[in-house]
Amino acid sequence: MPNTKELAHREELHKRFTGAHALCAGCGAPICVRTILNAIEEPVVVINATGCLEVATTRYPTTAWNIPWIHVAFENAAAVASGVETAYRVLRRRGKISQEIRFVAFGGDGGTYDIGLQALSGALERGHRFIYVCYDNEAYMNTGNQRSGATPFAAQTSTAPVGEKSFGKPQRRKDLTEIVAAHHIPYVAQASISDWYDLARKARKAAAVDGPAFLNVLSTCPRGWGHPTDQSVKIARLAVETCYWPLYEIIEGRWVLNYIPEEKLPITEWLRPQKRFAHLFEPQNRELLRQIQQQVDEEWEKLLRKCERYEAL
Repeated sequence: MPNTKELAHREELHKRFTGAHALCAGCGAPICVRTILNAIEEPVVVINATGCLEVATTRYPTTAWNIPWIHVAFENAAAVASGVETAYRVLRRRGKISQEIRFVAFGGDGGTYDIGLQALSGALERGHRFIYVCYDNEAYMNTGNQRSGATPFAAQTSTAPVGEKSFGKPQRRKDLTEIVAAHHIPYVAQASISDWYDLARKARKAAAVDGPAFLNVLSTCPRGWGHPTDQSVKIARLAVETCYWPLYEIIEGRWVLNYIPEEKLPITEWLRPQKRFAHLFEPQNRELLRQIQQQVDEEWEKLLRKCERYEAL
């Protein structure tokens, strides 16, 4: 894996995804995309599900993509990636293509946790060689901040409002990383835009495996989460330091922890700066805060038991 200085000076890779987009100020998605594409040394073809990333990077007549890029529907990014990868393998066998190419599918949590889960599951089970990246901003942000399977318990969204008879989303967040791990694919990892070198290292590992790889990347959304645009990376980092979003990888079925906070922060440190959780700090909702902390603590302890070793960032 190249060091920080080497990655920063790879100009030919930086041109893969440019600043010619209309993503919101403070959006975590472009950090996620640029870090991953810069870390992969081979030529790349991108398959992009409908969502914030697709809509805001290809507004006619401009595009932020300087590599082969395919726009597909919310639900079928993994299916299209399967077809493209299969065609590539056939052409290589026939001697029509000689170079190594990597295929990367990008989808938001709406198009991955929910709408595209069936296509993703099928592609993983069949064993297609591609990287699927979920830039997880925890709701359907492209269409108005509706709740998704990735939305945390008690978060306020446009379809999980806060009021006299509701406190936000009543269900817990789906653990998609574990669901993907259950497919027994070569490489699965959870990462965050706050730890870019860890993300780059995981992207490089994902590109090297002979089979499917999956990266679940926490990507902040100032509009949907309700925090200042200049605090995106800090908010993502607090998710890691509170152990709400642990950094780990699953390599050929072996669980590896990548980061243990020196001092595990209380979950309130992550919740407080976000307006979608503001109602939790009202006196009548203390029990909800207690429940959330308990959930995080239980999931962290369960992860520690699963991990066979600790490999620092």
